[in-house]
Amino acid sequence: MTLAREGETESSQFATTTDPSNTKELSQTLQSFAESEKVQLSLFSQTLQTPVASERRRDWVLNVPEPPGILSNLKSSFKKTILCPLENKIQCLGKHPIPALISILNVIFPPLSWCKEYNVTKFRRDILAGLTLASLCIPQSIGYATLAKLEPQYGLYTSVIPPLIYAMMGSSRDIAIGPVAVVSLLLSSMIPKLEDPNTNPIAYRKLVLTVTFFAGTFQAAFGLLRLGFLVDFLSHSAIVGFMAGAACVIGLQQLKSLLGISNFTNKTDIISVLTSICKSMHTMNPYSFIIGSSFLIFILSTKYYLARKYKKLFWLAAMAPLVSVILSTLVVLLTRADKYGVKIVKHITGGLNPSSLHDLQFNTTHTAEAAKIGLIVALVALTEAIAVGRSFAAMKGYRLDGNKEMLAMGVMNITGSLTSCYVATGSFSRTAVNFSAGCETVVSNIVMAITVLISLEFCTRLLYYTPVAILASIILSALPGLINISEAKYIWKVDKMDFLACVAAFLGVLFVSVEIGLLLAVGISFARIILNSIQRGTEKLGRLPGSDLFGDVEQYPIATTTPGALIVRVKSALLCFANANFIRGRILNLALEEQDLGAIESANQDRVQLVILDMSNLLSIDTSSIASLEDLQNELESNGMQLALANPRWHVIHKLRLANFLKKIEGRVFLTIGEAIETCLTSKNMLPI
Repeated sequence: MTLAREGETESSQFATTTDPSNTKELSQTLQSFAESEKVQLSLFSQTLQTPVASERRRDWVLNVPEPPGILSNLKSSFKKTILCPLENKIQCLGKHPIPALISILNVIFPPLSWCKEYNVTKFRRDILAGLTLASLCIPQSIGYATLAKLEPQYGLYTSVIPPLIYAMMGSSRDIAIGPVAVVSLLLSSMIPKLEDPNTNPIAYRKLVLTVTFFAGTFQAAFGLLRLGFLVDFLSHSAIVGFMAGAACVIGLQQLKSLLGISNFTNKTDIISVLTSICKSMHTMNPYSFIIGSSFLIFILSTKYYLARKYKKLFWLAAMAPLVSVILSTLVVLLTRADKYGVKIVKHITGGLNPSSLHDLQFNTTHTAEAAKIGLIVALVALTEAIAVGRSFAAMKGYRLDGNKEMLAMGVMNITGSLTSCYVATGSFSRTAVNFSAGCETVVSNIVMAITVLISLEFCTRLLYYTPVAILASIILSALPGLINISEAKYIWKVDKMDFLACVAAFLGVLFVSVEIGLLLAVGISFARIILNSIQRGTEKLGRLPGSDLFGDVEQYPIATTTPGALIVRVKSALLCFANANFIRGRILNLALEEQDLGAIESANQDRVQLVILDMSNLLSIDTSSIASLEDLQNELESNGMQLALANPRWHVIHKLRLANFLKKIEGRVFLTIGEAIETCLTSKNMLPI
């Protein structure tokens, strides 16, 4: 307070002496101010170094309150997340009803926050973006439905209701909602183990809708309970590898339709697929291959040549799949290629989304498995959607609320499961088209959904002669966007362990199955977390010149060690049964080496008498590590050294106090390393706790 008041006084003096004629007086004022500050800081520093102040600061460490337990943390989190906001809104509702009601509605329906700024110009752009999006969405939705082993109309259904629900609840303004390739692959690779879509398509469809309901339920729960961190267990490197592997698997599976092969394996691994192709090549239909490959070349050339060379022609790349569907359908219709073995889509059920409430199955033998698949699909769908949403939100400079995204995704998939939709999420390829088309808000999703609905009502009969090969071409054209080679190179360059997770996910999906690939990716990510938290390592610390900071002597060669003291910091964030004995041995060996070296070089004058353990990194310890600390203390004492602790964290000091370890080291616990050195090396008598 004295320093603050003097600073204000001197500042006022400085303000009154800004006249050039008072330069000498100004110089004297600044000099007196600097001398005053030096004196005050010196007195302040001396006060901190007095035994009374040091003892008081040591009490700050020792006499901390009991930290909250697990139940207390859960209760507090639940209260902060759900109860407190509701209580605040309800209280405001009684005092200021209209503003409070608007605030509540803004939380539930994020689009209300930007609708005030909406105008005709933005609406025109959204209509154009929505129509462009629909031209890509319609053929992709039909193709992804066949990839999920569902009838084509279910892909179109999924592009109607979920986008409308998301438009009301989502916080992203650019993301395009609908079926995606990876989720379709997950469903078609995991659910057939429970129900065969070929022999019992109705039971398979009901199980898909049940999985969709569970996926939506999990997503909504994640959003309500703010469990967004669960999505982060799929690390970025694992996602890169998984997406690349899934793209290869999807591409291999589409060779069946592209080549017009009749008999094909239901397995997804590359060995089974290539074996099946080799055995079935004699049944290949050349007309299907000509139609599929020619339009595939057309789509890829517009997407990767024309659209990139001429930026204004992005709409041509977006409409290329729909143009391909129309032209290929006309070719088949005019040439009657279906009579020559070219497989066609045939009848697509049109009209509004029918209710599927009675199709959900909760009392069957497959319910538990459906819930498990729903959890996996929910996490993958959320990961893709949030990654896509955040990428485009960063480009436009607005913030994406992850928990609101989860809640919106959950509600739209729950509603979708009741209206004949399977799992929907954000699509990267369609979102990129939406962004390029100049979308302003999620109104583009509404326009897209209405366009798809009109197509369902009036245009499904026109798709009767659409060749299946063209759907395979559309899916294949979207796959290069899932393979990010440049990102894989970047991961290899920066972090080899991350690259290992990436490769494991890729190879697991490609050579075994989608589930194994996901399991390997998550397993390696978890293993890395565990290894980082319990890594077996210590750092010898030294004082950095001209400061009271201590750093690793290997990282900072200019750091100087303190005679008579060894300062060690544990690298791990957790001291537990897995690393406690190793770290104990490492510290002891280092102390004995330093003691022997000091005895040789300085004739016992600077032998290590004190080992200071910097615990600032440690977040928690267990009983095994406490036992190891006791052994370390006994071994150090038997070699004429003492153990002191510096800057222990809340849970650590609490457990050490409960274990009576603090009495065994005679209260040598300090707030900083400097205080430990000052007290233990200059004071002969220590006050026991």
